Amino acid sequence: MAAYWLLGRKPFQNVMLLAASYIFYGYVHPWFCILLGISTVVDYYTALGMERFGHRKKQMLQISLISNLGMLGVFKYFNFFADNFQALFLKLGFDFPPITYSIYLPVGISFYTFQTLSYTIDVYWGNLKARRNFIDFALFVTFFPQLVAGPIERATHLLLQVETPRKWNRDLFMSAWPLMIQGYLKKMVIADNMAIFADKVYLMHQPSIALFLAGTIAFAIQIYMDFSGYTDIARGSARLLGFELMDNFKSPYLAISPSDFWRRWHISFSSWIRDYLYIPLGGSRAASSFHFFCILFVTMGLAGLWHGASWHFVFWGLYHGVILFIYHRLGKGGRWQPAGAIGTLSAWSVMICLTLFGWMLFRAPTMAWLGRILFDGVRLDLSDVPVAVYILVMGLLYSLPLLVMGWTDRFWTKWPVLRTAVYTICVLTICVFSREAQYDFIYFQF
Repeated sequence: MAAYWLLGRKPFQNVMLLAASYIFYGYVHPWFCILLGISTVVDYYTALGMERFGHRKKQMLQISLISNLGMLGVFKYFNFFADNFQALFLKLGFDFPPITYSIYLPVGISFYTFQTLSYTIDVYWGNLKARRNFIDFALFVTFFPQLVAGPIERATHLLLQVETPRKWNRDLFMSAWPLMIQGYLKKMVIADNMAIFADKVYLMHQPSIALFLAGTIAFAIQIYMDFSGYTDIARGSARLLGFELMDNFKSPYLAISPSDFWRRWHISFSSWIRDYLYIPLGGSRAASSFHFFCILFVTMGLAGLWHGASWHFVFWGLYHGVILFIYHRLGKGGRWQPAGAIGTLSAWSVMICLTLFGWMLFRAPTMAWLGRILFDGVRLDLSDVPVAVYILVMGLLYSLPLLVMGWTDRFWTKWPVLRTAVYTICVLTICVFSREAQYDFIYFQF
């Protein structure tokens, strides 16, 4: 970081950041960089081709889509589709050996694929000019703070910052540290410790209803703190280098409807799905309820599949598509707001229950496992109630420093000493409660 700011001039800084990003991404598996480089080169030249050969604009976009989605399909979904096609043919009476390969999933391939595709699509639509500076474009694709788990940035936001000379900004620099401390607290204290409870419950053959609900709540806390924690660390790291990344979360568990949830959860992804899939498919101008349902079904099914090559992710996406459709048909979609405090509380209560059921689909090891829990007889065991209560209490205790941090930030201008003390305690909390066997960020697998 010191060398970065001492370089002073933007071209040198960008070259350094580009090299650092490739070292960062290829540190464990250097061959991952080949895919990243191919995606960068293809989209750089196809965008230029759209402007130079206007009559072949559509073909250039198709090259970008086929190459990027082709790599994503091979490295992330090949075995999934091969296994399912084999199972289908076996049921039809055809027997042939499985065609599967030991394929490493490149970390963050779903994220940078969507990010670079947004560039070529925007150029195709005429919303953006193709860039001539290859270094600047390559840095936009590979910028290491958000490369492996987002936010999924748009060229109209991040690429413009890459191209703009950056000057030392003390306020931006100082605001980075609290954000990073908050992120490490979310991940290393809250998410990693709640993961123990969630994993124990979801590894059981048939947990009681009390344990199952407590384990699901533990997972809901885990996945939010894990993913938003990464975003905080990424945004803080970017600020240290003079960049401002978009905020990816806005209190999603306070949502009062499915539409409200997706405006608050993984905002960069949900807005990408809206702008590049839902709207082009005609979701905003559907001619009938059936047409609207089909568009939501396809959009959210693909959104679920983006999260992983497994049926429970697909069903999670389809489930959200169904509840989005139901709320819209009831007149509670879009920017709907319930009347009064009681109405808001009721709407929130319903939505948090729907969200938790969705997390059951998301976290279940298999759909058969979840079906056994929900439909083969709910097991009641009062002896598990104290354990379930213990899990929930520990979730609250682990989250307490974060709640205090949020409260302190409102008054830090009046009492800066208090803010310093709270953040010092948070750093000590990270040191004391972080686990030796740390968990990877959940969204690294996507």
